[in-house]
Amino acid sequence: MLEQLSKVVLAIAGFDPSSGAGVTADLKTIAAHGLYGTAAVTALTVQTTQGVRHWEAVPANLVQETLEALLEDMPPVAVKIGMLGSGEIAGKVAKFLQSHSLPNVILDPVLKSSSGADLLDRRGADILRAELLGIADVITPNLAEAGFLGDLEVNDLASMEEACRRLRALGARNIVVTGGHLSEPTDLFAESQPDGSLSFRTDPGERIQTTNTHGTGCAFSTALACNLALGASLGDAVLKAKTYVSGALRNSYQVGKGTSPINHLFGLKPR
Repeated sequence: MLEQLSKVVLAIAGFDPSSGAGVTADLKTIAAHGLYGTAAVTALTVQTTQGVRHWEAVPANLVQETLEALLEDMPPVAVKIGMLGSGEIAGKVAKFLQSHSLPNVILDPVLKSSSGADLLDRRGADILRAELLGIADVITPNLAEAGFLGDLEVNDLASMEEACRRLRALGARNIVVTGGHLSEPTDLFAESQPDGSLSFRTDPGERIQTTNTHGTGCAFSTALACNLALGASLGDAVLKAKTYVSGALRNSYQVGKGTSPINHLFGLKPR
């Protein structure tokens, strides 16, 4: 365990004060995998289980200074990128990653909250497409995010595959389209091959009867980063992340008056 704690996973994301998503959820997920988490906060949100009421971006220079300071002191073995908020911050993060060759960079392209609030401006979306897709080792869009980035409607496996091909053409290396909103929940894993093509694997899941689903996308992408940090192959890390999220859903409980979060720390035994 002590050897694992020496492995640092960096989360770059917004702050959710209800701890269902964002850096607080990322840090819980990292801890659940026995790793040490650090965080660069990109935005402060006024958010509960009932949705996002308001948010403001952190000054971009402060985000950059945080990233540089953390890298100097505690170099990460994996990086998870979530909410970026503004084009200015997206540009600073892209420049930081271009300047430093960091391993296991996972991009969760957060565009909207589950309650429908916009969490990235137009310039930020352009930088995400033009720069960050090509920097990340893996991107983990949901159906709506894959559709927005690929400029098509994504609602089944065929359109998920087409979205992956379009994202590959934009520079993405490996893609996991999470399909939890399909009638039969199925993720699609697209892995780049040496010849530049994509190989596809479907990862079916079970419909877990719970409404406590807040933060599933954040937890999946962070768990994927953690499993890569622990030495799993990409294909195995994707499956392990899916298993983790399923366990967190299955062991969730009601908190708040709205859509409750998953139970990130379900593996910890109560005292």
